[in-house]
Amino acid sequence: MNDTTPIAEIVAEIGARFTRLSDEIWSDPHLRWQEHASVEKQIEVAAEFGFQVQRNVAGIPTAFWAEKGEAGPLIAVLGEFDALAGMSQQAGALEATPNPDTANTNGHGCGHNLLGSGSLLAAVAAARYLELNGLPGRVRYYGCPAEEAAAGKTFMVKGGAFDGIDAAVSWHPGSVMSTRQVLSLAYTQVYFRFTGVAAHAGSAPHLGRSALDAVELLNVGANFLREHMPDSARVHYAITDAGGTSPNVVQANASVYYIVRAVDVAQMSTLYDRVVKIAQGAALMTETTLEVDFDGACAELLPNHVLEQALHANVENIGGVPFDDVDQKTAAPYTDAYPAAEVVGIRRLLGVEGDEPLFSGVAPLGSPYARYQMTGSTDVGDVSWIAPTVQISGGTHAVGTPAHSWQMVAQGTLPAAHKGMLHAAEAMAATTVDIATDAQLLAAATAEFDAVVARTPYDCPIPDGIVPPPLRVGNEAFIG
Repeated sequence: MNDTTPIAEIVAEIGARFTRLSDEIWSDPHLRWQEHASVEKQIEVAAEFGFQVQRNVAGIPTAFWAEKGEAGPLIAVLGEFDALAGMSQQAGALEATPNPDTANTNGHGCGHNLLGSGSLLAAVAAARYLELNGLPGRVRYYGCPAEEAAAGKTFMVKGGAFDGIDAAVSWHPGSVMSTRQVLSLAYTQVYFRFTGVAAHAGSAPHLGRSALDAVELLNVGANFLREHMPDSARVHYAITDAGGTSPNVVQANASVYYIVRAVDVAQMSTLYDRVVKIAQGAALMTETTLEVDFDGACAELLPNHVLEQALHANVENIGGVPFDDVDQKTAAPYTDAYPAAEVVGIRRLLGVEGDEPLFSGVAPLGSPYARYQMTGSTDVGDVSWIAPTVQISGGTHAVGTPAHSWQMVAQGTLPAAHKGMLHAAEAMAATTVDIATDAQLLAAATAEFDAVVARTPYDCPIPDGIVPPPLRVGNEAFIG
């Protein structure tokens, strides 16, 4: 847009409602597939602003969309709202302090309370602008569950939820407002469940077959595999069932949860197959049985430079997040607690200068041929293979704040986080309007997208026949 003032006025007028929404979701955090309370809060707000709501999208109980507008292109705005386990944290605290007002141990360690609320605000602001100016265009907000360790959007893509969209816009809370899309890793998540035979570990160990031994052998084998996989690949695991607390009993059951990541689906699938073979070998060595319980997966992100340029133009027009001296003073202890060399490295990586705890400028867009390869993952990747997709990193936290940390949670309701969310929403709303109203922009973005997909078609990482975890027999707890 050449003039974002109308969008700015809309965001300023209604932004307080979405700030409250982000705080409500922050104070009542829920894990993947269990975000029923957050979904209801979001649906309530979407309905307040005249959006038509579709529940149970792709059959998933905590997936929905909310749409407004007529005719014209269909622009998706992506939101998330799931929390992380063990991340309960008191707002504004400067040391790890569980939040006494939270009924569980969860916390928004990746800022998804801001992400979903800011995206919904962007959708509402864009739809209102189109309506006020009599412009065609449909804006559809997608409430997407289970981004953390489950890839809810991938299941939604596989279920056809994004069929027919013309483009998608999203964002993620961070420490620097940036429009430069980084490359993410594809991943698969899987439970390896071993079943053995219990026995008295002292008097009859020869009769036992240890499932815990199988888990440990799998982990040792996976650790040896690290020498023989690409540098950017990642393998992580967590033992979810160690078989009990009695060492004088041979553990008959044990489980471990694995994440396998690589630069694209093809490389990730190859590495995943090798990890499965190690698990099968562990079962063979221990004479236990193995169940491979596939949990979820996502593809790598496909950037769209045409949309990046449009988004960046809007961000430059809006300017940086207007943090004040109080915001900077409040954020300083968080940056100071992080190693200085790491903070310098983050600034250098993003091409930003200065030493303020909160970055109030606009990071340069940079070349599309020199993108940073991050070693994390996002299921926005799968949407990006369905339609041209762009996302912004919003400046909501002190520079150096690590994601998935109590420091991220502690800053999630501070005024600085709210300011960053509103700023990102304004940029997303302006870009959504641009895509909906500028036929040449959408055509150019689509042409770029089509050229890539023609060479490298989307490779869905979820095998046929795998349904979302809430729909699986025995997982009724997710349904609520």
